[in-house]
This record gives sequence, C-alpha cells and structure tokens, in this order.
Amino acid sequence: MTSLSVEMLAADAVEPITSAGNAQLGIAVLAGIAVIVLLITKLKMHAFLALTIGSLALGSFAGANPAKTITSFTAGLGSTVAGVGVLIALGAILGKLLADSGGADQIVDTILAKASGRAMPWAMVLIASIIGLPLFFEVGIVLMIPVVLLVAKRGNYSLMRIGIPALAGLSVMHGLIPPHPGPLVAIDALGANLGVTLALGVLVAIPTVIIAGPLFSRYAARWVDIEAPEKMIPQRPSEDLDRRPSFGATLATILLPVVLMLVKALVDIVVDDPENHVQRVTDVIGSPLIALLAAVIVGMFTLGRAAGFTKGRLSSTVEKSLAPIAGILLIVGAGGGFKQTLIDAGVGQMILDFSENWSIPALLLGWLIAVAIRLATGSATVATISAAGLVAPLAADLSTSHVALLVLAVGAGSLFFSHVNDAGFWLVKEYFGMDVPQTIKTWSVMETIISVVALGFIMLLSLVL
Repeated sequence: MTSLSVEMLAADAVEPITSAGNAQLGIAVLAGIAVIVLLITKLKMHAFLALTIGSLALGSFAGANPAKTITSFTAGLGSTVAGVGVLIALGAILGKLLADSGGADQIVDTILAKASGRAMPWAMVLIASIIGLPLFFEVGIVLMIPVVLLVAKRGNYSLMRIGIPALAGLSVMHGLIPPHPGPLVAIDALGANLGVTLALGVLVAIPTVIIAGPLFSRYAARWVDIEAPEKMIPQRPSEDLDRRPSFGATLATILLPVVLMLVKALVDIVVDDPENHVQRVTDVIGSPLIALLAAVIVGMFTLGRAAGFTKGRLSSTVEKSLAPIAGILLIVGAGGGFKQTLIDAGVGQMILDFSENWSIPALLLGWLIAVAIRLATGSATVATISAAGLVAPLAADLSTSHVALLVLAVGAGSLFFSHVNDAGFWLVKEYFGMDVPQTIKTWSVMETIISVVALGFIMLLSLVL
C-alpha cells in the first residue's frame, strides 16, 4: 500500500475500543442499527437522540468501556460538524443570498424556460454532474439544494423526479471519477494510470447516472410522492426588489467554488509537488471551506449589493440563514458519531478478516470488500481505501486497463446502500423532508443501483479490454 493510503487509513484506524470477537462485534453492529431504526420509526424519537442512544447501545453490545464509546461518538460528531457542518453553514448563507436577492429565481426561471416536462430530470442530472465533478458530495448538495427545491416547487414537479437525478449526478462523480479523493487514493494504492481510469470512469459513469438518475426517478416519484418541504425552500424576498442579479453573475457565483476546486485538482495532478508555490496556493484556495467562503463573500457583492442590499440587510440575511440548519447539523453530526463508533470498534478490520480467504475474481473481490465495509461503517472513503489496500497485490498481475477497472470496481462498491450509519443519509433525509423509510426507498435504493449497475458495466468492459 502506498504512503498516501496508509496516511488516510491511519487517520481512521485507532486502537479498537473493544476486544470482542468478530461474531460478537457483528451482532453488536446489527443490534445498534436496529435500535436506531426502531427508535425513529416506532417511537418517533428525534434522529439526533436515536443516533446517540444507538451508538451507546452498539458499544454496550460489543462489550466496550462506556467511556471509550462516548469518546468515539463525540470525536466522530465533532469531526463531522467541523468538516461537513461548516460547509452546510456556508451553503446555507449562499442559499439565503441567492433567495433574498432574487438570484435563485433568476436561475430557476432560466432553467424552466430552457427545459421543461420530460427534459427537466435530464437537465438536473447534467447540471449536478458538472457541478459535482470537482466537489465533495456534501458541497454539491448544499449548492444544488436551493435549485432543486425551487425547480420542483415552481415547476410543480415531484421532488423525487427532480431530486434523484441531481443526487445521482453528484454521487456517481464522487465514487467513480477522479479527482475525487476516493478514486485518487485507489489509483495511488493500486498503481493505476490516471488517464486510463478517468476515461473508463466516464464510460461507466454516463450509462450508470442515466439509469440511476432520470430513469429510476420515475419509480422513486411513485414510491415516495412528496412535495418540496416548505421550511427548506428558499423563500422569495418579503418585498419586491427594484432589481435582481443577472443570470450570468448568479451562475458565476454558484460555479466559483467548482472552478476553484477543479483548479486545485488539476494542479495537484499536473504539478504533484507539495513544495511548489503554485500548488501550495491552490491547495488553500481550492479547499472546500475556502472555496465556499470565497463564494459567500463574492455573493455579497454579485448578489446582495446587486439587488440593492444595505450592509444591515446583508448582515440580517446571514443571521437568518443559520437558524433553520441547527437540526440538520446535529443529526448529520450524530450520524458521523455513530460511524466513528463503528470504525473504532474494529468493524472495518472484521470485514477484512472475513474477506482474506475469498477466492473470487479480482474485480468482484474489490467490489464485495468495499460493499461490506460500506455497509458496516457507512463511510465510502473508508471502504474505498480499505478495499483498495487489500486487493493491491492483485493489481501486479493485471493489465493497465484492468487495474483501472479494479479502481472503478472498488469505487462502485463504496457507494452501495447508504443507510443510518452514513452521515450522507441524514443529510439527504433532512434536506428533502423525508422519514427514514422514504429515504431508504429513494436515496438508499438509488445508491445501490449506482453500485450494481456500475459493476455490471465494469465487468462488461473487462471482457472486451
């Protein structure tokens, strides 16, 4: 395994908080998940409390010291809020600026004028795929949510008919296409060719996102027929504005973090020298926090001031944007806490122990290991890194194209069936105003379709390359 993947694994791998055997640990995982699901669905308990109790239950069933369980949960909650939470907050501010200035209306009106009816889901998957190319999934979500909700509301579309294609575009980019962190680490660990992996990744991604996005959204809309939640829809300004930002200025503001992150990714690939001055600069300006912060600051001028906002009005807009996301931050943070409890309990190592003696083809082995770790820990990144490290020795006997396909197989497996131990599950649930069963029927099934369909196309390519 290469130094990059070792470093990232070390960040997640700590001394297990329990000495339980694999059988007891497996039972503890199932029991912890069952507690969370029952508390939310049967007792209607708030997800934050359910995830907290479920994490403590997991530790108890695994025989862990309660103090260590609490430490793992709080560490995971803190790291998730510190990372994803800041991005959600910045996204909320940018979304409020878009809404109050009339910029979001400008974008939505333009989209509705150019694409309507059957074309709308295809337009949404295209927009999300472009935006999601250089972005972390969470950043893509906070940028796309205002547009998705407004298009669904204004165009009178089913939320799932519009939302699923957008989520599929973001998720496929996240799992299969470099320069996302997961695929890049897998490429590094397996010694794959970046260009070949990127080319084959695009070949796999296009049909996969079509099937999991616009096509599946037809069925998702029938299974879960809901409207955009009013509390999450960017509201029109309470007073009529004399002017509003132009479409070009609004689009440029939204795409600013996309461009900054893409520049960083390209410089990292081309230069690949941490001491290079240009790369050091792009590493800063292209980080998710700085990129979104830059968009917010620019948006105060291109959106707020363009609509005639005073300094006081800008301050009020920022203040009002943060209150509605408090619940989301706590739930997503608790989801990260539960995930960290699973990892610290040694679940990832348990899966690796079980998989050591699997005698199956390399592509399928990589996918299955990633699936197992994803289901157990809820982390796509942990699944990608762990699976890539385990199957790395097999890459020595494969051709260049098959090593690239092995990277894609691992990435596809890491997306399989997101559920209650994944912070992304709670992010989608809260933004779209769904309950747990509805989120499983839509988001979880969509993720599974992406994983399985991508594997199918990977296996087909392996027969002809």
